[in-house]
Parts: sequence; C-alpha cells; structure tokens
Amino acid sequence: MNNFVELPVTKLEGNPFHMIGDEWMLITAEKEGKVNTMTASWGGFGIMWGKNAAFIAIRPQRYTREFVDFADTLSLSFYDNSLHKVLGYLGTASGRHEDKIAKSGLTVAHEDGIPYFAEAKTVLLCKKLFAQQFDENNFIEKETIESCYPNKDYHILYISEILKVLVKE
Repeated sequence: MNNFVELPVTKLEGNPFHMIGDEWMLITAEKEGKVNTMTASWGGFGIMWGKNAAFIAIRPQRYTREFVDFADTLSLSFYDNSLHKVLGYLGTASGRHEDKIAKSGLTVAHEDGIPYFAEAKTVLLCKKLFAQQFDENNFIEKETIESCYPNKDYHILYISEILKVLVKE
C-alpha cells in the first residue's frame, strides 16, 4: 500500500503558493488512537530557528485543533486536483459530529507513528515547535481583523519542524 519514497526536505518540489493556496492541504493529527483532519489553504514553509519549518494556522473552534494540541506530531498532505471535492468536504464537515474520514473514502496510513493519507501525492511529517494564538493588538493592518475575523476567532499559529518528506512514486 505504501508507494511513497522519502526525499530530503531541501528536495521538496512545487510552488508553495500553489500547493497551499490552490491545491490546499490536509492537516492531520492523532489523539488517543483517533485520527482527525481538516483542509487548510493558509500557511507556509521556510526556515525557523535553523530548522526546515511549516507554518499553519487553525481557528480555535476547529475540532482538529484538539488533535494538533494533543499530539507532538502532525502531517501536512497534498493531493492532485481529482480529490479537490473530497478536500472541500473535509474542510466543511466536522469529525466531532461524524466519521468524516470514513465518509471521505481516504485511507489512513502511518509513518513513524504520524498519520497521513495513502492517497496523497506529497506528505510532510512534522514535529510541533511553537503555538500561539493571534492577538488583536498585534495586527498592524487592522482591516484584516474586519475582513478575516468578524467573530474574533483568531487563528492559532503553529510552527512545526518538517522531519520527513514523502512523495508518491
């Protein structure tokens, strides 16, 4: 079932603006034997504290946040456009109310104890390094508060070290 190969993080191919903004990604974590995931279209990659890092933002009310907060590790996975409808569903349905992973038809796999989906084309296995909720007082561009946070549900920023990159053969 596992037809992935590991690449050095520095060999990751793809435009991050396209990968995250257009193709979207699934943020996946495990808590007490249960896996949950959510679709995200905000985030980034870079270097932080001398480490290859991924930056993701999760609203506090999202059920997946509980899993990300509980776990030390998480995965970010990317898919081809044929699964865009599935990612749309996983971004709107809540695992709190239904088994959305089972309904999605995706297959949970694990690498080094970190959950991801076998249907992905690229997987980043990550270890959390930092988490902090956005604070209204720290916004320089105040219009962002009005346009993105009318309910004051400010994202929590997570910075994670990218431990391993898996790509579909």
